[in-house]
Amino acid sequence: MSTPPPRRAPAGAAVLREDVTEAIRAAVFEELAAVGFARMSIEGIARRAGVGKTAVYRRWKSKLSLVLDLVGAVAEQGMPAPATGSLHDDVRALLEVAAQALRHPVASRVVPDLLVEAARNPEIADALRAALLDGRQGVVARIVHEAVARGDLPDGSDPARALDLVLGPLYWRLAVVRTELPEGYVDELARAAVAALRAG
Repeated sequence: MSTPPPRRAPAGAAVLREDVTEAIRAAVFEELAAVGFARMSIEGIARRAGVGKTAVYRRWKSKLSLVLDLVGAVAEQGMPAPATGSLHDDVRALLEVAAQALRHPVASRVVPDLLVEAARNPEIADALRAALLDGRQGVVARIVHEAVARGDLPDGSDPARALDLVLGPLYWRLAVVRTELPEGYVDELARAAVAALRAG
């Protein structure tokens, strides 16, 4: 039985160039940071990306679908789980990575704006939950599991509580209050979080 010839795209079918797609995604971050979701437009995104509006609409049907796709892509990248062999060092490494992400000039403007939109739009809320919470829950759960296995934490330690204790204060300062971290804050927070986790 002969092998069928490979299928070719129909004549006239649009071939989506990856470099154009990436330029549009970068433009979305810039546009969100500059004007926010409510004022963001496909026209503004296309202008920043140096493409026509049709290039955007070929890939996404609306600005909402575009932003949801972008947030989903960020979520898929995930956050690497530290594996230092020490609970304190794992917690400190996690805090350092999270602080760098939250202090990023674009993220510091985009995340608070999308959180406001999430209160009005369940689709954005679900996408942000996946991007900001689900991946971090997995990382913290692994840190807690390994700490319990080493005897650094008691059996039954709750990863959800650990997530609140470790990242809650950092998020409050950088994303809500939006203040710079004092010198030594990450070290102090790591020590306090580990002490609270060990206290049970």
